[in-house]
Amino acid sequence: MLSPLSAVSPVDGRYHNTTQQLSAYFSEAALIKYRVFVEIEYFIALCQKPLPQLQSFDATLFEKLRDIYRLFTEADAQSIKDIEKITNHDVKAVEYFIKQKFDALGLEQQKEFIHFGLTSQDINNTAIPYSFKLAINEVYLPAVSEVISQLKVYAEDWKAIPMLAHTHGQPASPTRLGKEVMVFVERLEAQLALLATIPYSAKFGGATGNFNAHSVGYPDTDWKAFGNSFVNEVLGLKRSQFTTQIEHYDNFAAQCDNLKRINNILVDLDRDMWTYISMNYFKQKIKAGEIGSSAMPHKVNPIDFENSEGNLGIANALFEHLAAKLPISRLQRDLTDSTVLRNIGVPVAHTLIALKSTLKGLSKLLLNEPALKAHLEANWAVVAEAIQTILRREGYPNPYEALKELTRTNNEINATTIAQFVETLNVSESVKAEIRMISPSSYTGI
Repeated sequence: MLSPLSAVSPVDGRYHNTTQQLSAYFSEAALIKYRVFVEIEYFIALCQKPLPQLQSFDATLFEKLRDIYRLFTEADAQSIKDIEKITNHDVKAVEYFIKQKFDALGLEQQKEFIHFGLTSQDINNTAIPYSFKLAINEVYLPAVSEVISQLKVYAEDWKAIPMLAHTHGQPASPTRLGKEVMVFVERLEAQLALLATIPYSAKFGGATGNFNAHSVGYPDTDWKAFGNSFVNEVLGLKRSQFTTQIEHYDNFAAQCDNLKRINNILVDLDRDMWTYISMNYFKQKIKAGEIGSSAMPHKVNPIDFENSEGNLGIANALFEHLAAKLPISRLQRDLTDSTVLRNIGVPVAHTLIALKSTLKGLSKLLLNEPALKAHLEANWAVVAEAIQTILRREGYPNPYEALKELTRTNNEINATTIAQFVETLNVSESVKAEIRMISPSSYTGI
């Protein structure tokens, strides 16, 4: 039996406790369940259309039919897998399973309308985006929201904390720690808003997308309108109007690219936090019994941010492959999308691991304000921008060059150096007083 200790993938092994909630959306049993869901809802939708053979179907039985997927168990999934051993076709096995359920309900006469006019991809290309949408809304978005919420708390707590900025790794015009945190909040929220605009597209139109079987059987029915209503209103997806045998996956590719961009922002966050910890801007909460190094007892490593970064890299590699591969298919269909699409849950799982790790890392942060103040005090050269700007305003000759000569050296620039420089300036006393008010801690903008 598979266990977290015997699983090949760390998603189901080492990180099982973190990712197990995704099993309800992306496991083999889940995929089978959502196929059953689509088949049942499709049959019910047919009963509500003017098909002569289904006009007399007892509508009070709809809820019993829905119980087939609402009460779906792992044993039911195994029954379908057993049928698949004979059919060697996964969706046909689902159809036969539902027919058995119809027989048990005394619905033998109507059971041939299960999967009526459909091909397997009408089921796969609705069941998978449906489960993907649920996973994003019910698991992924809450996890991202937790990270954003924690960042917002820190942004508020640290909004007045001055901090030396670094551009090209060198000291630069000071900033505020809370504002730097808000940079990530804005980026994440902007990309989540963009993600929300991308439809969860689905293919539903028979063998090659033209409702061939439907229209030949019932030529007077508006099958396009029926398909749109079923996919858009019943399933809550968006039906692609012109398809081959499969969904073209362009919008799914856009979702993968969007998720990858969000992950890149998280990588950026992880690396910045890692760097701030290395600069001693943050210390980390110590948990009794934990060991940072097998050799060096003093170490408290930023392992959560490192773990997050690593998992985000794996997730992005898979999102990139899904986005690049799935929109490409030979003529009306080849099978390469099928095996690739089965991995949709894997990058989501690695992303979830990363989000939980980032959140854990953030929760351990302890602001070391003295270190930030000391770093600012050691870098008085960064106020040169402020001084030369005031001098420009006053019409002082060559202010940039004057400050460059003062600060672009290997000599220490400190409060005394700046104060002495100010005394040499040929400006009014009021301007000198204005300049004297400037320090690395106060020069943080708006």
